[in-house]
Amino acid sequence: MSNILAIAQKEIKSYFVSPIAYALLGIYALICGWFSLIAIANFIEMSQMQQGAADLNGYVIAPVIANAGVLSLFLAPMITMRLFAEEKRMGTIELLITSPITDLEIILGKWLGAMGMYCSMLLIKLLCLSFVFIFGNPDYRPLLTAYLGMFLQGGALLSIGMFVSNTTRNQIVAGTVMFGLSLLMWTFDWATTFKSDGWAKVISYLSLTSHFNSFSRGVLDSKDAIYFISVIVLGMFLTARSLESLRWRS
Repeated sequence: MSNILAIAQKEIKSYFVSPIAYALLGIYALICGWFSLIAIANFIEMSQMQQGAADLNGYVIAPVIANAGVLSLFLAPMITMRLFAEEKRMGTIELLITSPITDLEIILGKWLGAMGMYCSMLLIKLLCLSFVFIFGNPDYRPLLTAYLGMFLQGGALLSIGMFVSNTTRNQIVAGTVMFGLSLLMWTFDWATTFKSDGWAKVISYLSLTSHFNSFSRGVLDSKDAIYFISVIVLGMFLTARSLESLRWRS
């Protein structure tokens, strides 16, 4: 466990000793603030039209969370593109895989480090939404469910991105490929818009959107949680096989 935490700590420090973390946090804060401002303005307008208070959860929290899910498609590649690609570029990957630590410890440590960076962004989102709770009285339970969904979706994307980063030594290539995969997984549910065959339903089930939407609406469904956990495990499994192949080549 100490090896995992040491690797995770090293990864988190590597983000904050470079402009990467501050650029990502700044951009994320700006976009989240803009989304929150628009949602609150829409809530005020709807309250005036309905001659009473509109649903805070429906008009503010749910749209902001849904937009945050889309932002993850852009942020996950930026977080994961350097995890292994940078090690290969610097020539330290051989030192890492020949050190007295297991592949699982390496993978979990790097994934936890990336999750630490991702969770710092979720805290910014929570700060933006905190004003809703200060000046209003929304139900906090849908927000907790939505945050669980963002956490699981982020973990799934970072796990796949970690595998992609381990397949190349070029960070730009890793980020581009991961963004393409994220966007593809986000749009899988479009298959059922023009087909109702079995294969279309299977592809639709693999979509990030169909599983994240339930969380963003405050609905906790075990099948959605199982889906994200399965993707996390799959990404780690593929990374482990990739590392094993790298050991044999070296």
